[in-house]
Amino acid sequence: MTISGGCLCGAVRYSIDAEPLGTRACWCRTCQAIGAGSATVNVFFPSEAISVDGALMTYRSHADSGHTVAHAFCPVCGTPLFTQSETGHEVKGVRAGTLDNPEIGKPQWNLWVSQAPSWALIDPDVPQRPRQ
Repeated sequence: MTISGGCLCGAVRYSIDAEPLGTRACWCRTCQAIGAGSATVNVFFPSEAISVDGALMTYRSHADSGHTVAHAFCPVCGTPLFTQSETGHEVKGVRAGTLDNPEIGKPQWNLWVSQAPSWALIDPDVPQRPRQ
């Protein structure tokens, strides 16, 4: 199975030759900033299965988990594409909204719901964790 996606402007495209390892919606404050007030939905794949065509820029942040996280985005349109903990190089998160088929990105769990705003729409049928 080949999975594909890319940024809003088309300057970055990617293909993935692997099945998803899992999907999570993250409500931490960093993800809320990246997600314009909502959670980010991240589909995880083996890093080596992801091929990227186009230039990326990376922003590094310090997560509440204590890890440094690299956030890769398109330098042309700013679309967030990937996330990866610098302690977990074998796995990379792909922002679900960038997938050509977003149905692949259905969350299996919600993380950091303790930081979600009171108006957040969180599916009660998806397991929730107050932190990571």
